[in-house]
Amino acid sequence: MISTAYTTGFSIGFSLIVAIGAQNAFVLRQGLRNEHVLAVALTCALSDALLIFFGVSGFQQILASAPWIDPVMRYAGAAFLLWYGARSLRSAVTGAASLVIEEGAGLPFSTVISTCLAFTWLNPHVYLDTVVLVGTLSTRFPGEELIFAAGASTASLAFFFSLAYGATFLRPLFARPLAWRVLDTCIALIMWAIAMTLLLEI
Repeated sequence: MISTAYTTGFSIGFSLIVAIGAQNAFVLRQGLRNEHVLAVALTCALSDALLIFFGVSGFQQILASAPWIDPVMRYAGAAFLLWYGARSLRSAVTGAASLVIEEGAGLPFSTVISTCLAFTWLNPHVYLDTVVLVGTLSTRFPGEELIFAAGASTASLAFFFSLAYGATFLRPLFARPLAWRVLDTCIALIMWAIAMTLLLEI
């Protein structure tokens, strides 16, 4: 039987990463152009895994020396999730989400990877998502934190490879504004559900 910690980690990891953003737009663009697809997907997935496992392992050490951080981070995480959900719902209502794929000559491997790393490591939200939020949520599963992290990491791996290699099939679908609205609405509901879980446990 699959561990609850693993499935919860997978669900949360997928919910956090699926929203359209600069990194996902870049991965989709590379998939549509068929440029260094494997390297891009792998770079994003491994970066997320490193941050997730650091958040889970590092957060435990921090809590051991300063237990007051746990409720503070849960409040902060809940607030972020409520804001994230509201932003997604606003995008669904206004149809603000969009993605423009540029056409042109291919980029060299070094440029593609450096750009991919910049989208990942220079994005302040990625640290809140992976290190803080996932690290905080992992404490809900004592003794199974690494299993929770494995679930969240698997979600990143599955998402980035599906996005990169499935881009050709996704392009007709997400050319329709309605598809983005449905996706953003689902993200909002999931984020709010997780936020309520955090708040009710405090």
